Amino acid sequence: MVLSDIDIANSVQMEPIGQVADRLGIPEESLSLYGRYKAKIDSRQLEALKDQPDGKLILVTAISPTPAGEGKTTTSVGLVDALTAIGKKAIIALREPSLGPVFGVKGGAAGGGYAQVVPMEDINLHFTGDFHAIGVANNLLAALIDNHIHHGNALGIDSRRITWKRVVDMNDRQLRHIVDGLHGKVNGVPREDGYDITVASEIMAILCLSENIADLKARLEKIIIGYNFQGQPVTAGDLKAAGAMAALLKEAIHPNLVQTLEHSPALIHGGPFANIAHGCNSVLATKLALKYADYVVTEAGFGADLGAEKFIDIKCRLSGLRPSAVVLVATIRALKMHGGVAKSDLAQENVEAVLAGLPNLEKHLENIQEVYGLPAVVAINKFPLDTEAELEAVSTACAKRGVDIVLSDVWAHGGQGGRQLAEKVVQLAQEENHFQFVYDVEDSIETKLHKIVTKVYGGQGVKLSAVAKKEIAELERLGFGSYPICMAKTQYSFSDNPNLLGAPTDFTVSISNVKVSAGAGFIVALTGNIMTMPGLPKVPASEKIDIDNQGNITGLF
Repeated sequence: MVLSDIDIANSVQMEPIGQVADRLGIPEESLSLYGRYKAKIDSRQLEALKDQPDGKLILVTAISPTPAGEGKTTTSVGLVDALTAIGKKAIIALREPSLGPVFGVKGGAAGGGYAQVVPMEDINLHFTGDFHAIGVANNLLAALIDNHIHHGNALGIDSRRITWKRVVDMNDRQLRHIVDGLHGKVNGVPREDGYDITVASEIMAILCLSENIADLKARLEKIIIGYNFQGQPVTAGDLKAAGAMAALLKEAIHPNLVQTLEHSPALIHGGPFANIAHGCNSVLATKLALKYADYVVTEAGFGADLGAEKFIDIKCRLSGLRPSAVVLVATIRALKMHGGVAKSDLAQENVEAVLAGLPNLEKHLENIQEVYGLPAVVAINKFPLDTEAELEAVSTACAKRGVDIVLSDVWAHGGQGGRQLAEKVVQLAQEENHFQFVYDVEDSIETKLHKIVTKVYGGQGVKLSAVAKKEIAELERLGFGSYPICMAKTQYSFSDNPNLLGAPTDFTVSISNVKVSAGAGFIVALTGNIMTMPGLPKVPASEKIDIDNQGNITGLF
């Protein structure tokens, strides 16, 4: 009988979270308990530990995702347990899952098999309420905008140019474009509006990039909610909203402490999507983890072209963080899909398909080694039907780039299945690297876009819509030209066409629009048909989720 992820999670006895905190040396007064197995660490601990040396930061990323699955989070969790197993003091720093994917296609995001963070039901369902607080703070600002207009509009906000949307942490396509304020003057001013998913909110990005509560408030004040009739930006500070918003986020700013199945500490905090936001857990959680441990394992969403690029060019640039080594996760199954094999045919040995799919892995390795300047190891997430010939094809290709591959069997064996990977990571982390950004902040917005597409995606360049050209000119006029870029792009391809698999080269990326997230400190570039409010699939994962009379949840994965 094969146990489900949730069955495995429930079969392991967790340690009281206070014991996990004690091993890290977290003082009792800096810990707020959320039951027996969850806690928040006072973010002010970072200032108290400022003289402590930092550990090594290990970034886990992946090839372009496919329906076959790559297992990036599972590999990350298994790696931190493996590092602990070989005698290293290690912590994992991850994002919090969004309810949209939990009930949609992806399911949960707490790892899998015997490499999970727990309590997995809590982590996947509400957790400590951070996303709720972010959503309420976002929607408070939205309410204040419309209230200001209703009561005379002293700031002269042009309702046709309001860029701030309401949010909900659920995939709900029906809310993408709405008209509100109907049925008379008492109900507000009618206007076009819409919803984003909470993880796409600028407040999520702000929370994840803030160093402390003062920084959080300063960033909230800079949020541009739209423009007035003279074309000048109107901010949350103009609406006197930042104080109340920060008050709503007073607990959410503190990182969450949980554990893996093998009781390794895990800091899980923040959760911006990587295809429509910057895809990294909070700076606070990462920096705290580096003070508590010799090795910190973190991940960036989706592939090394998308999440890892934003990790480098946004999170590292704005925070001063620097990774010591990179783990690139792949599966033989996913490589076959990039080589043109249907999901239904992946069980058959097909070396030719692996070879055809290898350019995707090789391009990601090129990005890590040559574009970002970091040492890498390829972790093959092991499946029972992988053959020696298929694995040898990957090993030969990686050897040409001077990169080792390591079989990772953490899904079945937890930390013991990742010991070889852990040893390789420790070796790489001691090596000198040549970390670098993809572009310079002094580059124009269009030049930054061009460098990302040509250097990271392997394309020919960008094609700007008339709207995008106008917005870029306006943003540069307003002084935002030096901001880094957050590409909102499909995760399934290097291009903006999700069906263009492998490693295409003869393509341009269409930029439909750009907008500034002034509080977060970056510019969002919307590519292709990307949407900031996903929809549910025909058969959503929610159909399999249930709870029995004893309160036991089933169907989460």
